[in-house]
Amino acid sequence: MYGKLMRVGTTYIPVSNVELASQWYVNKLGAQLNYQDDDKAIINLANQSFFLVKAHENQSSNFLDHHGIERFSITFEVDGLDELVALHNTFKLNDINVEDIENRGHSGRNFVFCDLDGNKFDVWSELSPTFKEKYLNNNV
Repeated sequence: MYGKLMRVGTTYIPVSNVELASQWYVNKLGAQLNYQDDDKAIINLANQSFFLVKAHENQSSNFLDHHGIERFSITFEVDGLDELVALHNTFKLNDINVEDIENRGHSGRNFVFCDLDGNKFDVWSELSPTFKEKYLNNNV
């Protein structure tokens, strides 16, 4: 198909302090810092580029669903329940604000964590079969 969207290139995340946020993402999540100035930092994390953009106080990427529950806008994937549990434990040991692992009634398990600015992110134990096929099976 001509003109179709091919991939997500960059996600923008509002932060109150670019320097502190970039250090947190690098030190806590293992992101790679590619660029930083007073207004933004560009990091690579989970095979994607993220811009940490200086925003006004109390801004986040979260939103309220129709039940009034605050939701995340990004779900990261890991390869299986053992990896999910290991990452959850690592996040707890690294003093990351992390919620309990939960069963949401679909395959796999999830947990939610927050960055310094309260941006919520989800982690799911089911790695996309397409991602596995394209990126993991070729490296075996």
